[in-house]
Amino acid sequence: MLEQGNRRRFDGVAWAAAVVLATASVDAATAGDHRYLMNDPTYRTECGSCHVAYPPALLGAGTWREIMRGLDRHFGTDASLPASTEAQVRAFVEAGAGKDSAVVPTLRISDTKWFRKEHRREVDPSVWKSAAVKSPANCGACHRQADAGDYDERSLRLPGGESR
Repeated sequence: MLEQGNRRRFDGVAWAAAVVLATASVDAATAGDHRYLMNDPTYRTECGSCHVAYPPALLGAGTWREIMRGLDRHFGTDASLPASTEAQVRAFVEAGAGKDSAVVPTLRISDTKWFRKEHRREVDPSVWKSAAVKSPANCGACHRQADAGDYDERSLRLPGGESR
């Protein structure tokens, strides 16, 4: 039988090992799990009418403010909104924004550091130019549930039928 001091040490080590194993299991289960809350119907309707309504967490609050300031010239299109709608969309994207990682806002999600890390090494450049994709901004071409905020790799399907 273990003496009391050794027993406590053994119990402590056993609990620490259990926590480490549980954490590793959770990390493994959620690896590549990129799902975002997209619960604002106004945002989804207004922004999703022209392109995928990108999850606010994909850009920082400063970047979202810059995008909202330039809606009248939004990537070559006038995407202006009525003041009350703009205020609602602005509040949603800023509340759900990710961390600003650039001193100068990068307005294109496809130009962000994390996007390049996630895609440029794994996606052949010809995919971006294919008729089914056309550009890196067309998330829905491969992420079939992008409009619902689901960018999980388990539901990824590259043009030509290749799944991951």
